[in-house]
Amino acid sequence: MRQVQVYLPAEVNNAQSPAPLGAYDLQFLAQGDSWFSVGAMPPLTTNLFDGMGLSEISACVVNCAQSGAKLSRMADTTIDRQFMRFLAGPMSTRWAGLLLSGGGNDLIEAAQLPPTNRTDMRLFATPAEWTSAPAGERYLSNAGWQTFCTHIAAVFANLVTARDSGQNHGIPIIWHTYDIAVARDAGAGLGFGPWLYPAMLAYQVPQSDWAAVSVALLDRLETLIDHLSANTADGSVHVVHGQGTLTQALPTDRAATEDWQNEIHPTPAGYRKLSALWRPVLDAVFAGTVTVPSTPEVSTPK
Repeated sequence: MRQVQVYLPAEVNNAQSPAPLGAYDLQFLAQGDSWFSVGAMPPLTTNLFDGMGLSEISACVVNCAQSGAKLSRMADTTIDRQFMRFLAGPMSTRWAGLLLSGGGNDLIEAAQLPPTNRTDMRLFATPAEWTSAPAGERYLSNAGWQTFCTHIAAVFANLVTARDSGQNHGIPIIWHTYDIAVARDAGAGLGFGPWLYPAMLAYQVPQSDWAAVSVALLDRLETLIDHLSANTADGSVHVVHGQGTLTQALPTDRAATEDWQNEIHPTPAGYRKLSALWRPVLDAVFAGTVTVPSTPEVSTPK
């Protein structure tokens, strides 16, 4: 495997010694949240680029991801102008593809909206609204989920429109789903997190059902990502599926586990398990775009 080399925008913009993007067969642009971000929250952990690569093709990525970024930020030029300059407009670059880590932080933010909100403006049901639906589904607000889906669909459409507004029209987008982050009292330190745990308390969800609620939420997000990807008209969006890869933490775990550093971020080992899932997808999408010289045959004396 040839691991993807990651560069930050500042390295690309360095006038004295710019990042050598041309030395690689493929150049990717990346945007997203903390699962992609470098040197960000949580401290001292890695991200999905650790161990990501293609079988034979060399590639680099210019990574605009920021810890805590929401999917809405990817299409908002007033917040991330650097990303938009790279993607479209007179200062843009032609990229092989766009790597995307988005939707997870939007889900976490929406989950934190309090019970005092209208039912269509929160992801969880109050105890008076609990239904007889199976497992964790009984604790969710279907009206609130529809609002969330409408929001994400509109923002993703804006991102695709931005991509198609310039020379990167139609380039492949590779998006990933999220493995099951179980609600638990395990923050990242320095006042960051936990994230789902306070919602479980606010909505009085029994601890015995926290894992089931987490599964229901992440299953719904995966279904949404698959739907938006499959319904992009030009067929340019591809999904890396990661659910079921990591060993779930328990709701009672308050420290790092085998695969989870805290409530919503994997450990370095966990990230490497997930990043390994990208290689077959990247190979399938991009292997035909670059001619890789074959290894010369060596004749042996008879």
